[in-house]
Amino acid sequence: MIEARDLGVSRGGLPVLTGLSFTLGAGEALILRGPNGSGKTTLLRTLAGLQPPLHGELICDLDEIAYGAHADGLKPTLTVAENLQFWAKVFGVVTITPALAALDLQALRDRPAGGLSAGQKRRLSLARLMVTGRRVWVLDEPTVSLDGTSVALFAAMVQGHLNSGGAAIMATHIDLGVAGRVLDLAPFRATSAAYVADEGGFL
Repeated sequence: MIEARDLGVSRGGLPVLTGLSFTLGAGEALILRGPNGSGKTTLLRTLAGLQPPLHGELICDLDEIAYGAHADGLKPTLTVAENLQFWAKVFGVVTITPALAALDLQALRDRPAGGLSAGQKRRLSLARLMVTGRRVWVLDEPTVSLDGTSVALFAAMVQGHLNSGGAAIMATHIDLGVAGRVLDLAPFRATSAAYVADEGGFL
């Protein structure tokens, strides 16, 4: 579903990662590891088609990718259900019921998104993945603001996606309980970008 061949990525014109190769097939998860500033976000943005690679080849269908970034990206004046219905309509998905159930949002369906707690907003943001109909989820620190119960709900949602033939690439510092290959980005760090390591999550 995704193949990277000798991939290099950059931020602000500076090389961040180089010589990165991997493949990801249906039913598989790839867990990106590395300290803040190691290039996780830059790599994910490149995989999602938001920026071109510095060099190498990336083989994937961008129409199959759903990207979840740091920001929740919700419309605060719309209710939980209306936010999901908006995206379901965009992607041609008929029902939002499975998405509400997966992240335990049924009791919040009529509450405006702007009135949710940080964790509730994150759950709603993640629930949108289920109404995209896209097979590859590319996620940047998806469990930020989530408590232990919500992390477990998210992990079950991802596992269900994998079991149905989907795939996921996730940058995370915690064990999500999702079986997957771990890719440590440290060996692929471009030496010329070493001095920007303090930019943290923005890389």
